[in-house]
Amino acid sequence: MKRIGIITKQNKPEAIKVVKELIAWFKDRQVECFIEPETEKFVPHPSLDREEMLISVDMVVVLGGDGTLLAAARTIQKRHIPILGVNLGGLGFLTEITLDELYPMLANILRGDYKTDERMLLEAHVWREESVIGEFTVLNDVVINKGALARIIELETSVDGEYLTTFRADGLIISTPTGSTGYSLSAGGPIVYPSLQSIIITPICPHTLTNRPIIVPEGAVTRIILRSKGEEVFLTLDGQVGFKMELNDRVEVKKAEGFISLIKSPSRGYSEVLRTKLMWGGDIVTNR
Repeated sequence: MKRIGIITKQNKPEAIKVVKELIAWFKDRQVECFIEPETEKFVPHPSLDREEMLISVDMVVVLGGDGTLLAAARTIQKRHIPILGVNLGGLGFLTEITLDELYPMLANILRGDYKTDERMLLEAHVWREESVIGEFTVLNDVVINKGALARIIELETSVDGEYLTTFRADGLIISTPTGSTGYSLSAGGPIVYPSLQSIIITPICPHTLTNRPIIVPEGAVTRIILRSKGEEVFLTLDGQVGFKMELNDRVEVKKAEGFISLIKSPSRGYSEVLRTKLMWGGDIVTNR
């Protein structure tokens, strides 16, 4: 690792402090590093915009939380460079390295002593009549959701061209295994081990209680057509990017060609992350 990019959650003072420390740490080890132009406002140092950075570096350090990593992942997937996600708050599902672990972990990485987890992505194409009006890549999920004052919406859903059902619900989530612990979990979806290759379809508050989440193969193409007229409906990508949908807009979701390589914590497995984040194994209160 000779050239490293640093992507930082903006407007977070503790992140700027860590960036300064990282620059000095890399300099002592004769490793070239780059920050983003937004960070250069606070730290005078050579910067590259995200697109330039990703064709120039051997690895990216993401400082922030899972949201910061999700935003970076949509660009990083174009190259399969490893990502070290460092959580500046509590433990994250994606940014599972703590500040205490950061420098020992970096020392291991510079020696080539590290392992990665490959995470699948989804790509979504949005059609309006006969034109594609949006193409997106996500690490977590594609969500179709009604506005705050809208009634139940109707979403005609097919898998590989075969009609599945028309969900009458508050919305629909199509997620990766990585995204199974996000919005999908809150909506009653299953936790899927992130190394599996599959796609989860989870209805949000369905009108028909027998509408349950379904897991489809990684190669499946899911098509959703909005059949509700006069309702406010939004498409959201990874909870960060989105726009308003119109009647008969259709969304086609399938596995993306690229993938994300997350550097794994040497001291913490996925089971421990689940136990910590979901507070499994704590004190249980019973009525006995």
